[in-house]
Amino acid sequence: MTKLLANYQDSEHVDSFALIKSADVRLTKNGKTYIGLVFSDRSGDLPGNLWDATEDQIARFIPGKIVKLQGVRGSYHDQPQVQITSVRLTDSGEPENPSDFMVHAPIKESDMNDALNDYILLIVNPTWNRLVRRLFTQYHDAFLRYPAAKSNHHAFAGGLAFHSLSIARLAKSVSKQYPQLNQELLIAGALLHDLGKTIELSGPVATQYTLSGNLIGHITLIDEQIVLAAQELKFDLQDEDLILLRHVVLSHHGILEYGSPVRPVVMEAEVLHQLDELDASIQMMTGVLEKTAEGSFSDRVFGLDNRKFYKPESRDQTTL
Repeated sequence: MTKLLANYQDSEHVDSFALIKSADVRLTKNGKTYIGLVFSDRSGDLPGNLWDATEDQIARFIPGKIVKLQGVRGSYHDQPQVQITSVRLTDSGEPENPSDFMVHAPIKESDMNDALNDYILLIVNPTWNRLVRRLFTQYHDAFLRYPAAKSNHHAFAGGLAFHSLSIARLAKSVSKQYPQLNQELLIAGALLHDLGKTIELSGPVATQYTLSGNLIGHITLIDEQIVLAAQELKFDLQDEDLILLRHVVLSHHGILEYGSPVRPVVMEAEVLHQLDELDASIQMMTGVLEKTAEGSFSDRVFGLDNRKFYKPESRDQTTL
């Protein structure tokens, strides 16, 4: 059985099948061409550089292709990488289904669909309910299958729905703890806040940013879709309920430097931002600590200020 990428240790010889997740053509300081590759399987990612790349290799080794990879596992700036000795496209009879090399959400798609429908039923406000239903009619399948990011948090197939539904569940719980919050607005914002990633990203296989994703970004893209849906439904764009929902979605990154055009100035908007940060941070820490030995520090997590996290040694719990 082929060893998974995450199971190789430093200085160990790598010999595995892998999916090319990304392939960036670059130049060295001396003007020589190489490909910055990221290989992936269901255990995670492993980057590596293919030096002195030929035009034929640039044409063949593209995102979405499955390859036979050989090399040596090492590290660079405390991050794992592979020193490539050989890489080729798979032959007939070898693995060929990209889905077999992808990390998937830990919940079945059908279960996430049921949860989505349950949360929509909690939104009674007619403006928010009709907008949410309209947008999820349009982006339903992509919502359930897309990742929430190319890298960083929930960067796996189904990650977008898994992340959004986790926040909706948190929103429901927090609203019970703090009844001054508008639960319907918070849940509507939770479901919609990252839906623009179905436009920003290319899909679950070898995820890349689209042109509109690079030039506009998911926050502005979903706000545009909310406005278009509101116009189709003949809503007044100056209606307070519509403006509140747009504000909650537009401000969910919290600060201007992180892409939000406005900072949260409504209670539900600030809470959504905090819940978004919480869920994303826990997932990033969980992902890296799953690959960390007890009593050791993890690899650095770029999305969390490039910090390492310590995994305590497990101790027996004695009931007093």
